[in-house]
Amino acid sequence: MAEPVLRIEGLSKSFGALKATDDVTLDLRPGEIHALIGPNGAGKSTLIKQIVGEIAPDAGRVVFRGRDLAGLDVAARARLGMARSFQVSSLVPDLSVLENAMLAVQGASGASFRFFRRALADPALTERAHAHLEAAGLSGREGTRADALSHGERRKLEIAMALALRPQAFLLDEPMAGMGSEGAAQLGDMLGRLRHQAPILLIEHDMDAVFRLSDRITVLVYGRVIATGRVSEIRANPQVRAVYLGAES
Repeated sequence: MAEPVLRIEGLSKSFGALKATDDVTLDLRPGEIHALIGPNGAGKSTLIKQIVGEIAPDAGRVVFRGRDLAGLDVAARARLGMARSFQVSSLVPDLSVLENAMLAVQGASGASFRFFRRALADPALTERAHAHLEAAGLSGREGTRADALSHGERRKLEIAMALALRPQAFLLDEPMAGMGSEGAAQLGDMLGRLRHQAPILLIEHDMDAVFRLSDRITVLVYGRVIATGRVSEIRANPQVRAVYLGAES
């Protein structure tokens, strides 16, 4: 079995008397989509924040591509190839699709944003931005302002921008939130392709999408992992059905 790209070992975080994550252990393997599910307040977003370095855990460690990430901040982890998409859009709304992608490409290249207009004329950077937009299904939308995109297109643009980091893993926080069935299906198809470029840790409430896309699922309840397994195992798990899936399964 291939070495995991990402390993989370015994992560715990408390806020006063609240245990947001409680000895959480899981891994992300090459080529897979590993979904993280659970009810609201289960600690999923807090866990992601610990993985990306936004919050320091009280205990445990995050190992990425064989490296313990203790002491590394969000930017350093991103430079190592940890690409994150947020629940709330982080796009620049008054810039075009291409300009947003160029910002990501320029940032990944290490160039100063003071020279952004000059970067727009750089064929090498522009070519990379176009390639990322094509991979995300946004060819033909380059000149559209980000605030004129549909919800699904904004999600695609965020992923195109994440591709600029040459990611080794994607951490996607509810990418299908607010989408209709058609948009969710299109995004799901794209995630199915992207997994072969970099594995995906997926937080998602759309159980149809989770069951369709995931290789493995981890269920988090009150900050603790209650089950990890393949879709068939999670569907059949009586504890998971009792505390989360219920009639959804």
